[in-house]
Amino acid sequence: MDSGPRGWVVCVLSGTGRARRADWSVVPDAAAVLAATAGCDAVGVDIPLALPSGGVRREAEVVAAARLGPARSSLFPTPPAAVLHAVSYADACAAAQAVTGKKISLQAWHIVPKIRDFRAVELPASVVESHPELSFRTMTSGVDFASKKTARGAGQRIAALSGWADPGRLLGDLPTTARLDDVLDALACAWTAERVARGTAELLGPGTDDRGRSTAIAV
Repeated sequence: MDSGPRGWVVCVLSGTGRARRADWSVVPDAAAVLAATAGCDAVGVDIPLALPSGGVRREAEVVAAARLGPARSSLFPTPPAAVLHAVSYADACAAAQAVTGKKISLQAWHIVPKIRDFRAVELPASVVESHPELSFRTMTSGVDFASKKTARGAGQRIAALSGWADPGRLLGDLPTTARLDDVLDALACAWTAERVARGTAELLGPGTDDRGRSTAIAV
């Protein structure tokens, strides 16, 4: 699933091969995500589920950034745990600088409420962190993907997904409040989740944080 301006875009897959189908919904928060995906063998979420407690970037992000190459800007550093207590961007920058020596980006600050939300619920082990751009580049290597917000970029990602499932069946009944780029990202997370369920996914940066959550990014 992927986060959009109106909530989380959730894709629940059923079936196999070209007969896969997707049930779509847009839900407001982490609790609703867990309700919508109850019973799923695995769930891929495009949000950091483990935070660094010190000034060192997570191993998973270092490895993922190297894999992304020129697209590494799509994976900005996860803010340290201290940032979660900030009430403003200025406070967050001060907290991050005290721990890492660097301020956090405005992009990172904007996802802090969503990180807080997912840390406030009890996540089953089946919920894993994924990164759509890494998934797309894994399912179709060698493609110079354009921005996902362009027609060319959307077409490239649909073409990449077509090697795994029938885009016509997956995209035929989308929620009216979902954006196409968020839908495609949600499908990339579902692709990763299916690999996790089958035991064929690669876990970048394996390990656990101080809460016992996996620090890995699945792909």
